[in-house]
Amino acid sequence: MTAPTSNRRDVLTASLLGALPLAFGQAAASPLDPEQTIIRLPNQLVWTPTPTYPDHCSDRCALTGDSNGTGFYYTLVRWWPGYMSAPHTYTTDRFCMVVSGIWWCNSGPDFDPAFCVPVPAGSFVRRVAGTPHYDGVIRPGTEPAVIAICGQAPVNYRLVDPSQPGWRRV
Repeated sequence: MTAPTSNRRDVLTASLLGALPLAFGQAAASPLDPEQTIIRLPNQLVWTPTPTYPDHCSDRCALTGDSNGTGFYYTLVRWWPGYMSAPHTYTTDRFCMVVSGIWWCNSGPDFDPAFCVPVPAGSFVRRVAGTPHYDGVIRPGTEPAVIAICGQAPVNYRLVDPSQPGWRRV
């Protein structure tokens, strides 16, 4: 009994593909060049508390550039449950991707966490330059939210009410 045509075709195709390396010499991938592909594993990322904020409120991890410098920057921000930013603005757009947890966001100059919108991991948020907004993780949250943020520096962070701290306990 002969094999169906489709099975014979599959065997022939597999045989030909298997013979290609022998016909053209063995192919070998180049080793990773750490000068060209720079990898930092999670345990190599340096997280620092946000200056002037309470412990376990908000942490930052600069990946490249500096939001207070010039040019492109890319950073991670981690908000812990029970803390949010005070309403603030930036002079350039910020592009945010929620990496983990639920980030709570709102826009406007009046702080009211009851009107925040939950933004789950995998979501994208664009913060439009010059518009007041605030964000963080509300108290019932059980895990921090990690947000990847990039844009053009300097961002020129400005509080809507500079007489108040840049964070709020919720």
